[in-house]
Amino acid sequence: MAAQGTQGRPGSGWIHGFIGMLIFSGSMPATRVAVADFDPVFLTVARASLAGVLALLALVLTKSAWPARPQWRPLGVVSGGVVLGFPLLTALALRQLSSAHALLFLGLLPLSTAGFAVLRGGERPRPAFWLCAVLGSSLVGGYALSRGPALQGSLMADGLMLLAVLVCGLGYAEGARLARSLGGWQVICWALVLALPLSVLGAWLLLPASFSGVSDSAWLGLAYVSLFSMLIGFVFWYRGLALGGIAAVGQLQLLQPLFGLALAAGLLHEAVSAGMVGVTVGVLMCVAVARRMAA
Repeated sequence: MAAQGTQGRPGSGWIHGFIGMLIFSGSMPATRVAVADFDPVFLTVARASLAGVLALLALVLTKSAWPARPQWRPLGVVSGGVVLGFPLLTALALRQLSSAHALLFLGLLPLSTAGFAVLRGGERPRPAFWLCAVLGSSLVGGYALSRGPALQGSLMADGLMLLAVLVCGLGYAEGARLARSLGGWQVICWALVLALPLSVLGAWLLLPASFSGVSDSAWLGLAYVSLFSMLIGFVFWYRGLALGGIAAVGQLQLLQPLFGLALAAGLLHEAVSAGMVGVTVGVLMCVAVARRMAA
């Protein structure tokens, strides 16, 4: 019954998904700022620990029921994909990449999410949808490849970003499927709590001897990725995917580079070329068509 109820409000799903996407747009710039002063692995476990404590508090205060036994395995996939895997891989990549470069790879995330929506969520979008998804992803990926050294990247960092896109797509699809029965905010909260013992242990073991050299901007970056990227954004995002369809609403991630690039340019003063803007406009059109063509 829960699954049927969520499928009847696709408009609300797109609204929730759009809000989640907006919140996620600040993740790459915030992470880029944070890894300037924090070790990437410490940043990963620290953000998961802070968000996990808040999630545990929310579950206790609302007296939420424990997940059923079959729900723990997909929660483990969510935890490994979006709580630990994606943050760690992107943090490592952002030691070598600008946030503008990393944001271009996120244009491939909707295609990854849609693929796992078919494999794990049982969705069957129309062929025209796949054409739009592939075209939008190709625009982003093709531009990144064509720029080469101009984007100040490296083969290793690019590989980390591609792997991050893969594990994140799986985490999105699995979490959205689970949200239909467990609830959107409960999914991310339980996933954070599941990772809490490992993240707290990791944060304690990797705790720097001193924080005297950490800038205010790095602290703000850590606060953003802990509270918004790791928790609040997923409350909206998983509900949006569950209500509007994983493959369809997942295409909103094609818009994330637009807002992320604007933040990178405004806050980090990173170079944003006309080509980047042109690619973003192209994927905007792909999202609009994909929304109409999604089953």
